[in-house]
Amino acid sequence: MILAFDGSSIDGSAYTDVVDLAHRSPGWLDDIVSAWSTYGLAVFAVLMLVAWWQARRVSATAALTALAVPVIVVVAYGVDAALKLVVREDRPCQSLRVTTLEACPAPGDWSFPSNHAAIAAASAVALWCVSRRLGAVAALAACAMAVSRVWVGAHYPHDVAAGIVVGALVGLSTSVLLRRRPDTLARWTTGTRLRPLLTAS
Repeated sequence: MILAFDGSSIDGSAYTDVVDLAHRSPGWLDDIVSAWSTYGLAVFAVLMLVAWWQARRVSATAALTALAVPVIVVVAYGVDAALKLVVREDRPCQSLRVTTLEACPAPGDWSFPSNHAAIAAASAVALWCVSRRLGAVAALAACAMAVSRVWVGAHYPHDVAAGIVVGALVGLSTSVLLRRRPDTLARWTTGTRLRPLLTAS
């Protein structure tokens, strides 16, 4: 038997309110939210590509900062996954035994913090350091992702809130760390085979 934390005492009632609302909502709305919850992370990948494509026309330093975004997201995912193993919180659909739009994951697929929310928040913060406009779009998309994960029943509200905090903190701290000597790193990189990734010419 796997001992796990039951997070329903924190905001279980808010979770069930959202899940009940999802059941009462039109089918087309549930389909849109479910699709976003499942495939929405691909939008962040597209935003990263756009950020890199635009940045390489600005400078090698900007392009290098854009190329760092997916690395930052991987770091955020790793931190979030480690926290899941420490906290070991059961999914709300297991603790509360409610019917959800998304199939209930098997025991051991921990809920806190939300990976989706952490990835989305880290992407938004890192993209903000490359382009304010793309960062703003990613921030709105990250909020939509967080809400969708509760709507489909995959997470408690506190799971996605924690995921956003984790992703944002990792994204900000890693971005600041990588930007300490960007010009030196950019000059070194442009002298390697990676040069086509950093310049449009």
